[in-house]
Parts: sequence; structure tokens; C-alpha cells
Amino acid sequence: MEPIVQEEISGCGIAASAVLAGVSYEKASKRASALGIHASDIALWSDTQYVRRLLREFGVSVSSKEIPFESWERLPNKALLAIRWRMEMGKPFWHWVVFVREGGEAKVLDSKQSLKSNIRRDFWRINPKWYVEVLGE
Repeated sequence: MEPIVQEEISGCGIAASAVLAGVSYEKASKRASALGIHASDIALWSDTQYVRRLLREFGVSVSSKEIPFESWERLPNKALLAIRWRMEMGKPFWHWVVFVREGGEAKVLDSKQSLKSNIRRDFWRINPKWYVEVLGE
């Protein structure tokens, strides 16, 4: 799996969906738009239903619940992680990233534009709140 850089400020959910579906950001964004999901809607940062609906559209199955993060070792081989979790005006917000374990190597695919590398292994810096397991792998 390779990272996909988000093209809009709140496009992390679209980028994470694109990674898991194996499509470009542009294709994921167009499919999202057809479903009424837009990166300009900050609800992408505070509600899981949008990303779940987009993933379903691509045939990617995920668990129905958010599971509290305990440790990197306890994560499944593929998961959506909620990082940079915070409350703003009484509403939760987070940044979506993809965790993947391939060939014995664990990494986080982070779509943030300003990163030097969108493949992260600096786990001590990443503070996940919870995750959604990607099923079928």
C-alpha cells in the first residue's frame, strides 16, 4: 500500500478511503461527491459515517464500531486510525490515517500535505484515540 496525499484541507477521510480502495484521490473525491460527501464539509473530521459510506461504495468492509487504541502491537493488520483527536465547540474532531502491517513491517500512511514523508514509522509521535478495523484481509 502506498500513501495518497489529500488535496483539500479536510480531505483526509477521502484520502484514507482512496488508499484502502486502491484508487487515486481524484477518483475517490469524485465518488464521494456523487454521494454528497465533500472535503469542504468539516463533518468528515467528526463523524465516521461519511468514510464508512465511501468505503462501502468501493466494496471495502470495515468493522461497525470504533475500538479504543491500546497499543501498536494490538492493532489488526489494516485499520483506520483517528489521530490528533480533540474537542472543538463540544464536537470531536480528528485526522484519519491508515495503519497497515505488510511483510512484517508496520507503517502509518498519513495524507497530510506538509509531511516530508507520508509513510510514517514515528509511532511514538502518533497518538491514536481509536481505530476502525478494515475487514477481509
